[in-house]
Amino acid sequence: MSFADFKAVDPAAAAAGRLHPRLAALLEWVRALPPIRTAIVHPCDQPSLAAAVDAARCGIIVPVLIGPERRIRDTAAAHALQLSDWEVHDTPHSHAAAACAVALARSGEVEALMKGSLHTDELLSEVVKKDSGITTARRLSHVFVMDVPRYPKLLLITDAAVNIVPTLEDKMDIAQNAIDLARVLGVARPKLAVLSAVETVTSRIRSTIDAAALCKMTDRGQITGALLDGPLALDNAISREAAAQKNIVSDVAGDADILLVPDLEAGNMLTKELTFLAGAEAAGIALGARVPLVLTSRADSVLARLASCALALLYARSGQASTPPS
Repeated sequence: MSFADFKAVDPAAAAAGRLHPRLAALLEWVRALPPIRTAIVHPCDQPSLAAAVDAARCGIIVPVLIGPERRIRDTAAAHALQLSDWEVHDTPHSHAAAACAVALARSGEVEALMKGSLHTDELLSEVVKKDSGITTARRLSHVFVMDVPRYPKLLLITDAAVNIVPTLEDKMDIAQNAIDLARVLGVARPKLAVLSAVETVTSRIRSTIDAAALCKMTDRGQITGALLDGPLALDNAISREAAAQKNIVSDVAGDADILLVPDLEAGNMLTKELTFLAGAEAAGIALGARVPLVLTSRADSVLARLASCALALLYARSGQASTPPS
């Protein structure tokens, strides 16, 4: 499905559930905002270059292409992609493209980074470099924003892409990043469920201890802007009936806006299960750097890519982008 096809979709069809109406509404929401200059890092294959073309046509981004210029233009020609008069920074390889993109973000010349045909680790290694990167006082983490057909609202899941086995302190930043994004999406006081396998605290399962500590951190103002509860198992985090059956009295249980997973493996499996078994669609960005990062995958649909760019635009325009450490 191309951008032109998406524009031609009848809004009534989306509202009837034949598309993912919440992500479609997100794209409509950002149409009134000016686009953001976005560094497209090493867009040397059709999916990544087409994503930039579609997002530019949608008015979400102004692409700044970074990578081997000859390869980029050959890819565009091979797939009939029109690059217009976009700015191109010619670099010899993907590593140099990542370094160039981060330098542009550091100097304020671009407002977001979008991954092309390079590995995520290669881009993030430049983002987190101590002297030349764009890290902040906040830990970098990824947030998926999922349109799940059987759930009544957008569901944020974090972190399923960046932090492998996060510590308690890492989870504090992971939670705050997701809360900030939920508030940008219009959720005044997000409900965050800290997931585990069970609902009771036990020293035998570390994630239950972390959940209890995160809730107390919220009480003490170390995490702000949301209601937290945990540990909660997935069923009672998203189902009021399941929570009631287990006699869980909570403003979060059964109505979560955000699911904070124990580790990357759990998050990765959860998001893919929702996508491939429950018909969900997922957009997502990484936060905690000076600019939002769009970490696209070759398996992403056109809608997911566009919605991810829309998230970056909303976040950048909200003034929520993190400041560098003093």
